[in-house]
Amino acid sequence: MLFHLVPLDDWLRVPDRPYAPASLLEEGFVHCSPDESSVLAVADAFYREVEGPLMVLLIDEARLRAEVRVEAAAPKPPPGVPEGTGFPHIYGAIERSAVTGMLEVVRDPYGRPLRLAAWS
Repeated sequence: MLFHLVPLDDWLRVPDRPYAPASLLEEGFVHCSPDESSVLAVADAFYREVEGPLMVLLIDEARLRAEVRVEAAAPKPPPGVPEGTGFPHIYGAIERSAVTGMLEVVRDPYGRPLRLAAWS
């Protein structure tokens, strides 16, 4: 299972098309995390200022058409993630059928992630 952070509004923007965030055009891949603790560390480091619900897509790698490579964080992993942790990168758009679930990042009033919760 791959974990991808996305503001809910971004995920809902074009529901009838494969999901292709800005990083795909800018960097050539979609950033993912390997596990729940890493995705929370990424949320803390890069998504505190995001307004509205922040979601985690649960992506089944076997359902993707695009190549997935596990690569080192550049220049280094976010605080709380051990050096040498590999981060999955998806080199193409994400078919919506590959998303098998979604969790919400529960945050405190300052945007710091507290935990992941089921989304209804």
